[in-house]
Order: sequence, then structure tokens, then C-alpha cells
Amino acid sequence: MKNCLHANAERPTTARISSVQFHPGAQVVMVAALDNSVSLFQVDGKTNPKIQSIYLEKFPIFKARFSANGEEVLATSTHSKVLYVYDMLAGKLIPVLQVRGLKEKIVRNFEVSSDGSFLLINGVAGYFHLLSMKTKELISSMKINGRIAASTFSSDSKKVYASSADGEVYVWDVNSRKCLNRFVDEGSLYGLSIATSRNGQYVACGSNCGVVNIYSQDSCLQETNPKPIKVIMNLVTGVSSLTFNPTTEILAIASEKMKEAVRLVIFLYLFLLSLIILKFKLKTWKNNRKGECGLF
Repeated sequence: MKNCLHANAERPTTARISSVQFHPGAQVVMVAALDNSVSLFQVDGKTNPKIQSIYLEKFPIFKARFSANGEEVLATSTHSKVLYVYDMLAGKLIPVLQVRGLKEKIVRNFEVSSDGSFLLINGVAGYFHLLSMKTKELISSMKINGRIAASTFSSDSKKVYASSADGEVYVWDVNSRKCLNRFVDEGSLYGLSIATSRNGQYVACGSNCGVVNIYSQDSCLQETNPKPIKVIMNLVTGVSSLTFNPTTEILAIASEKMKEAVRLVIFLYLFLLSLIILKFKLKTWKNNRKGECGLF
């Protein structure tokens, strides 16, 4: 692994970068920041030319994501209930000013289902909301005990995993909107992040103490106190980010609270004596606050 030219070298930002994502079908990376901008870059590792930038007035971006088919960019702000949708094919920016039936005062955290059908918005007071990705209309709202810390879809988009601030995880059926199971994330007092693997085998839960528990998805559906098949304890601050790579060979874990707090967990050795944890120095932790997006 080696450093390449910053992904956003042609348009660095002076504000903190809030979201980075690769396009699902093209060699393009999206960089969104608190300076109200979303920029797209063609990734070649050498010049990374800018494709375009979108400016959203008075809209510091909290989170931005591609749609599953890569035709749209969705963005939320730190202090607004507006959801912006950028149609990449038409070059049109569409503000969703109000979702009928949605009473949230601020819309920040959201997830997009892998099949492109649904949008999941985390709300307050334990509520999370299922929207149609096509129409951006509310389908249903669900509720857990306590506050929602993180949520994600299963790989087949048929279930939702919602992690609570109390260290419990709820599993919901998307079609019936019924709770299928509720289990305790072992040793967790405060959940921060959750991720499911593309192959449908694993669920990873990150807590505020830096621990990541990896469960088999079957145990999460059947047991109230499942035992992790592996526990990762290589971070000492809260695990703010978790993601599996498309082939489920690597789990990336990170904490925004500490410099260079990024680890890559190699799943090839999951059932051997121990996991291989790759540590690498990231100048990008502080550079993100300078508006530079590192590329490796």
C-alpha cells in the first residue's frame, strides 16, 4: 500500500471533509465537505481530474452517498431537514424540502439499500424511517427503545439492523416492518456503528470503547445473547466507521477521535489463531481537516 496523489488535489477544500465514497460502477470518487460542496473526481492515481463540483448554498454537508445504481447523489446537512438529490444524468439538483409524514426537524444520518429500493433515515427518540428510493416518500416508521446510534441494511436489503445507544441491536423485516429479533452486543455500553457483509454471513458492531464484535448473521437472527466469533480490540477510542469490502475479505474499522486510528482486518485468517490487523500511517486524518482527501 502506498500513497497516491490526493483524490481531490484539483479542488481541495478549506473545510473538514465529511463524506468520501467510490462510485459503484465507475472509477470515480465523491468528496463532500462542510464548505457546502460535493465534488466528483476521475480516479487514476496520477492527476485525478475533477469532473464537477456542486455547491449547496448554506448547506454544510453532513453526509453524502451515491444511489445504488450510481445515477444520483444524496446529501444531508448538519442543521437542516432538507434532503438534496443530484440527478447525475440530467445534471439537475432536486431539493426534497419535506417528506410527507416525516416529523424530524433535522435529517442527517441515512443509508441506501444495496438493491436501490429503499432509503433509511435515522431519527430521534428511537425512530427510524423507511422511504422509497424512487419517490422519496415515506413508507413506514419503526421504533426501538432508546436512541438510534447506527443502522444498516442486510446484503439482500430484506432486513434492517439498528444499533441502539444502549448496546442492543434490533433486526427488522423490511417488508412486514416487524422486529425479528433483539440482541445484546456483548460488552457494549454504547453502540456507535454497525455493518453487514456483502456475502450475508457477518454482522460487525462497533462501540464507544473501541471494540468491534463480529457475529455470524444467523446468530443475530436467532439468539438474544449471541457470542461474537471474533473480537477486535485494536482501537482505544470509539469506532465511528465500519465497512466490509465487496468480497468480504477485508473489514475496515476507524475512529474519528484519534489520529491514524484506521485498521484493516483481513478475513482470510478469521478462523485461524488471530486476525491479521494492518496498521498504516494516515496523514489524511489531520489533512481531512485541511480539506485534502488521501488516496492509496
